[in-house]
Amino acid sequence: MRTRASRLLVLALGATLIATGCGNAPPARPAPAPPSGASSHAASSAPSRHATFAAPSQAVGATSQPAVAWWSDPAGVGKPYPGTVNGLLTFRGNPTRSFYGTGPVVRSNPTEMWKFPRNSTMCGVSTDEHGAREWCGNGWTGQPAVFERAGRTWLITGGYDYHIHFVDATTGARILPDFVTGDLVKGSLTVDPDGFPLVYSGSRDNYFRVIAFDRGKPTELWRLDANAIQPRMWNDDWDGAALVLDDYLFEGGENGNLHVIKLNRGYDANGRVTVHPKLLYHLPGWDAELLRAIGDRDVSIENSVAIYRNTIYFANSGGLVQGWDISGLKQGKAPRRVFRFWTGDDTDASITIDEQGMLYVGVEYERHTKRSAEVGQMIKLDPGRPDPVVWRVFDKKAGVAGVWGTPALYQDIVIFDTDGGDVFGIDRATGTVRWRFRLPRTWSSPVVVDGVLILGDCAGDLHAYDVSATRNAPRTLWNMRVGGCIESTPAVWNGVLYFATRWGNLHAIGAGQP
Repeated sequence: MRTRASRLLVLALGATLIATGCGNAPPARPAPAPPSGASSHAASSAPSRHATFAAPSQAVGATSQPAVAWWSDPAGVGKPYPGTVNGLLTFRGNPTRSFYGTGPVVRSNPTEMWKFPRNSTMCGVSTDEHGAREWCGNGWTGQPAVFERAGRTWLITGGYDYHIHFVDATTGARILPDFVTGDLVKGSLTVDPDGFPLVYSGSRDNYFRVIAFDRGKPTELWRLDANAIQPRMWNDDWDGAALVLDDYLFEGGENGNLHVIKLNRGYDANGRVTVHPKLLYHLPGWDAELLRAIGDRDVSIENSVAIYRNTIYFANSGGLVQGWDISGLKQGKAPRRVFRFWTGDDTDASITIDEQGMLYVGVEYERHTKRSAEVGQMIKLDPGRPDPVVWRVFDKKAGVAGVWGTPALYQDIVIFDTDGGDVFGIDRATGTVRWRFRLPRTWSSPVVVDGVLILGDCAGDLHAYDVSATRNAPRTLWNMRVGGCIESTPAVWNGVLYFATRWGNLHAIGAGQP
């Protein structure tokens, strides 16, 4: 992720709203067992209003529900990804970005179990408007995927060394050779939730890939070029982690578009996994009204899309929060925009959704627009209300301020951290700030497992707090100097914390012996 000041300059490509693709009613989710497959062109118009749209019957606040099954069941909020794979498979763990992993979390005397690579660092040279420079480790969001496969705990993560790494989560040893891309692998990736040996990942080299890991080395089966999508706006990077549900993949890109892909997963006669993806729709995430309001074309989608019931939500760097109805997707109907809200400023943090479908949105404070000064930087939205703002909390400072990390839900509070290092525990119902404390700069997203808040800072320290009594100020359990800004979000699995720092290594922190 890059702030507005450091983003790449791109050509202005227009603001025409077009959705293209090919698709008939798809088959049901294929079973992940060998051996083993839509098409229509659709146009989608997006109404232009500044605040919000009334939600359709499947959205929050409606009195009736559609007959079709939900893409994302509200009962799954806070629980692992639906599917057959046991693990933390994508950024923040599930379609509502509200699952953080499993314990028991170490409550005292944390130990570095291993670091990867053992005798080197994950570093690569990449070019932006500041020129060519070395990047090390991983950054925002950069959460590893951790999962169980064939009696072994796997960890897959990208790095600033251009590589995707396949690591034994117990020992830190490589399971497979690295998959090498053409530039930084910046964001989080997603492991297939239905048991297909596939990982879905973008890279700064323009491509979003489907990679198989059921053979001697990871193998690219398909890729999508961000520059091939028209219209596009901003650049060709991929920061967000995709969602895979019922053989469909949903992914936002820094080309400004939401992409909907039918994967058509299966197996060949030799039992090796196959995919035959079709890009059904690409939906520009901007509109003419947004471009007029912000006065620039910085409209990249850098967060990881979230789905609640039959609506997919995301935001962009122009501050436009949107919800698109995908209830008719399996019947060949194009997604339809049903919610629009402008925050006034860069909104790169992923949207977190609670059991009632409320949206918790973190907003940066860079443009200093009148709108962002009024709306706030920590917001709860009800997409079923004409005025969706339930409450707002501010982090307005001179220069750059606001929220980069994705908020975390825990019991009756939501936890936000800010660029300036302030960490807030906010009453989910009322928006009252129950507690607040200060760290150095924080871009890592807060994680709560077993009543323990885990958060890294840019001074290179990892912190653990007891937040089980949500009305009380957090009690410090431990602080651990790791070294290097901790921008990436820790993955917690069986109590072990996995994350990379900007010093160049991936770390495993737990309670056992190193």
